[in-house]
Amino acid sequence: MAQKDTLLHLFAGGCSGTVGAIVTCPLEVLKTRLQSSGLALRPIYQVQLSGTGTGVIRPGTVTPGLLQVLRYGHFGNPAGESWRSILEKEGPRSLFRGLGPNLVGVAPSRAIYFAAYSKSKELFNGLFVPNSGLVHMSSAGAAAFVTNSLMNPIWMVKTRMQLEKKARGEKKMNALQCARYVYKTEGVRGFYRGLTASYAGISETMICFLIYETLKKHLAKSQFVSPSGETERGASDFLSLMMAAAFSKGCASCIAYPHEVIRTRLREEGSKYKYFFQTGRLIAVEEGYAAFYRGLIPQLIRQIPNTAIVLSTYELIVYLLGDAK
Repeated sequence: MAQKDTLLHLFAGGCSGTVGAIVTCPLEVLKTRLQSSGLALRPIYQVQLSGTGTGVIRPGTVTPGLLQVLRYGHFGNPAGESWRSILEKEGPRSLFRGLGPNLVGVAPSRAIYFAAYSKSKELFNGLFVPNSGLVHMSSAGAAAFVTNSLMNPIWMVKTRMQLEKKARGEKKMNALQCARYVYKTEGVRGFYRGLTASYAGISETMICFLIYETLKKHLAKSQFVSPSGETERGASDFLSLMMAAAFSKGCASCIAYPHEVIRTRLREEGSKYKYFFQTGRLIAVEEGYAAFYRGLIPQLIRQIPNTAIVLSTYELIVYLLGDAK
């Protein structure tokens, strides 16, 4: 890919990603806290019938959802996480924890991803049926693999900063201090915790782009063709692309979301979670399968519009410069 195109992808992805990161940062902090093992679950008691027909009370737990946070501002226990409790205990700035690494990482990660996706698409079009579903899935998977491998240290620092809990007025680590602390306590390997879960999450990217490219093909059939034979796009076409991107991301996130919970657990400091499958087994045994979807709603609220903006912006710039495939 020419240097001009790479810079263009950096600018387009960086601008849209930066706006999305700033606006949706509070949702990401809440999502990360919901995913972590530090969230105290609200106790419940279940009545079960014994063999003699006598009711037996058994203790249990239930995972709170975002609707409870919005309605009550807490999870029914002092240790619960919510926007209100974070504001009261840690101050407004805590809602933007990890924003620094996010802003540092979002521009290069978008540039790397779209550049790798475009290059991979050219390669796989020569190996498989051009522009087929297999090409789109393979290209998305390859681009995600490259991006995750290069950017994991930045996302690791961001997650650690979001999980740091200190009372209002207490000094919190900035990104550089957090990175130094990780290196001092865990070495270089510490920056790559959760990478296996990120690789598992490549399935989400593949599903997203398969659905998106399929919808884009159907949308292309309905576009206006000028007398010269060139396809013309209007504002409604790019709005349709935004809706297609939002739908694609929503479907993919719901299907592949459990890897995000596992990744957050693996990045926790001093936790019992060591490996991908070991973490998955512990969560299932100790908290039930519903725990794999903790934080899903704030994730959808954050990711769907963000993905729609990024993909539609990318399509717009590529179209304006005449690089549409």
